[in-house]
Amino acid sequence: MSPGNQYKNEESTAESLPPTKVGKVRQLFGQMGNVSSGIVTIFTSREKPFYRRFWFWAMLTVGSGVVAAKYVITSIDKTLPDKSELQAFVREQTLTIKAADGNILQQQGEATREQLKIQQIPDKLKKAFIASEDRRFTEHNGVDLQGIARAGLNNLRSRNVVEGGSTITQQLARILFLKQEKTIWRKLKEVRLAQKIEAEFTKDQILERYLNLVYLGSGAYGVGDAAWVYFSKPVDQLTLAEAATIAGLAPAPSLYSPEQNPAAAKQRRNLVLQRMREDKIITAAESQAAAQEALIVKSSLPKRLQVESPYFTSYVQQELPKYVSADVLAVGGLTVETSLDSNWQKAAEAAVTKVLRNQGRWENFKQAALVAIDPRSGEIKAMVGGKDFGKNQFNRVTQAKRQPGSTFKGFVYATAIATGKSPYDTYLDAPLIVDGYEPKNYSEKFRGLMNMRDALTRSVNIVALKVLLDVGFAPTIKLAHDMGIKSELKPNYSLALGSNEVNLLELTSAYGSFATQGLHVEPHGIRRILNRQGQVIWSADFKSQRALDADSAAIMTWMLRNVVVEGTGAAAQLDNRPVAGKTGTSDEARDLWFIGYVPQAVAGVWLGNDDNRATYGSSGSAAYTWREFMAKAIEGMAVEKFPARPKLDGRKGTLKAQPIKPKKVLNSSSSSNDEVNSSDADDSGSSRRRRRRSYQQQENNTEAPRRRRRFRTVENDSSASATEPSRSRRKSRQVESESPTPPRSRRSSPSTSNSSGSSGSGSASSPNWRDRLKPGSSSQ
Repeated sequence: MSPGNQYKNEESTAESLPPTKVGKVRQLFGQMGNVSSGIVTIFTSREKPFYRRFWFWAMLTVGSGVVAAKYVITSIDKTLPDKSELQAFVREQTLTIKAADGNILQQQGEATREQLKIQQIPDKLKKAFIASEDRRFTEHNGVDLQGIARAGLNNLRSRNVVEGGSTITQQLARILFLKQEKTIWRKLKEVRLAQKIEAEFTKDQILERYLNLVYLGSGAYGVGDAAWVYFSKPVDQLTLAEAATIAGLAPAPSLYSPEQNPAAAKQRRNLVLQRMREDKIITAAESQAAAQEALIVKSSLPKRLQVESPYFTSYVQQELPKYVSADVLAVGGLTVETSLDSNWQKAAEAAVTKVLRNQGRWENFKQAALVAIDPRSGEIKAMVGGKDFGKNQFNRVTQAKRQPGSTFKGFVYATAIATGKSPYDTYLDAPLIVDGYEPKNYSEKFRGLMNMRDALTRSVNIVALKVLLDVGFAPTIKLAHDMGIKSELKPNYSLALGSNEVNLLELTSAYGSFATQGLHVEPHGIRRILNRQGQVIWSADFKSQRALDADSAAIMTWMLRNVVVEGTGAAAQLDNRPVAGKTGTSDEARDLWFIGYVPQAVAGVWLGNDDNRATYGSSGSAAYTWREFMAKAIEGMAVEKFPARPKLDGRKGTLKAQPIKPKKVLNSSSSSNDEVNSSDADDSGSSRRRRRRSYQQQENNTEAPRRRRRFRTVENDSSASATEPSRSRRKSRQVESESPTPPRSRRSSPSTSNSSGSSGSGSASSPNWRDRLKPGSSSQ
């Protein structure tokens, strides 16, 4: 309401009042009007209010900007890796598998094969990258505003993108933690990460990481890989021109690739040389000489694509999910340190290659497998799973399940010894039918009374079954499982002869329990798993478990030593070192085995065919392959002796036997050596196959210094070759031999073979061929 109207209203009100009061009212309103007029005058006479002033809005804008910036930084920091994760040295989605000595066996993903220390990278190469990518690298704190301005100006002048504004630290942050999307948010995170990295690391540490991780095209990650991929040489042999070429690749590897675009690569190289000259890193003369150098590319495949010991590395990858979660595997960036011994692995590969090239061709087996374990720790030291991983990735060490044949007898006899039996307890080797099951000796001969030690040495099937009947299925199966057999074992009579299928790794590991005096450690190939930051996220901690009492294990080792000294494993003998082990073959010699050990190592060999075709070979080939490997593996290894055989008198068992009570047992009265059976449930073959060639294995076709010849035998009775003079010209296979067969010229002479019909211990009445060739008596 305007003052005029107010006064009019006041006057009309006053006129309605009594005359005596009109004057007073008018006086009052008059005063009020004077006051109102004063107030209006005051307000109309003052300056503009503060909210309309520039300084107010300027301060409000700055303050809001600070608050917003603080909020954005806080929001960004919440999405960034913490301080510990900044230690990452490898990219995500990578996997690196290393041998025990640190050599890289395999890499997957965007991995760097050659992790170089900053001292290993030539100074000219480091400075070439700095001149090309970040000329003020030593001066800024992660973000170079001056560099960004300079790059923008140079790009405007050239009307093209010739220089980037990102620092080396920003690029490292992007490589390790960020994706390649082009967004403002990603750029802000990159800047913030670069500042954090600069606060945590020295310039040398940042540069070392960057030069090992930067992608340089053609599958090369890092300068070490790039030097190999483009010039087939290590970094310390690069010329100045080659170093500048590699440094010039960083902005656009495919565009400046010397393989794909040599003209652009040369132009980019010369630009890097120019900047190095401008920054006084090189002289004008050096720059000119390098610019005139021809760009000669000598390409090689990236080393990261090379895979060593592929059967082992594939096994390691299959084992990883047991130790780390699926989420950790999905993120990647893992380094797996394994137990593989590079020297042992080379020896194993050489032994397998040799046996396939030589014996394999004429003995009709196409595949071989070998695994070696340190029985004290359970660590796998060597693994060869087949002939050619490139053609067939099937690992015959871990995936193939085959009948172990006579090698399983070790667990049958170990059970018997653990129940308190003596190795000198005797059994009658004679025809036997148990509930309709009729085992056969491969030789088709019977030896009469034999003690358990000699029966194991000769690998006599009838005695093995009788021992199983005495101790029972359950104790035998439990002991085999405790010692390391993982496969299902069925309680049937053929269990004694190795009819239940197992794989080579578990069989070898189980024999390692003999070497460690009854202690079993789970076989494994991984020692440690490290994350991207180099932190150990899993470490092997496998404890040994008592599977067999020490005395029983020592007795078994004493018995198994005799298999190598006097029996079917003679081809596995090592000079001046005790060896224990067991041979084995399955029906028709489809599987040829030898599992042997010294105190510090146990190794297993399998030979055969994937399609289960019969071979013409023998377990002696497996034993010889074992020796070829071990002879190299033990170089530099101290000679250790097996524990002495414990006293047998008064020894008490640690297992309780559960004898099997068959429904029907038929024992033949005939024990003649002329008794002939059709086949052997364990180490059998047809009569036709037994007339095939036998062979002797003599290293380098010469006699050893001790004049000891090694003949490869496979569980046969050597006397079979002496019973028929007309067969002296035949090449008869030897399987589960009572003693290794003498040289071919002696095979037709009965005097060279032990009597197979002897009683008692079954010992020969005259010295065998080894006793005649070696000075002194044979070891027990």
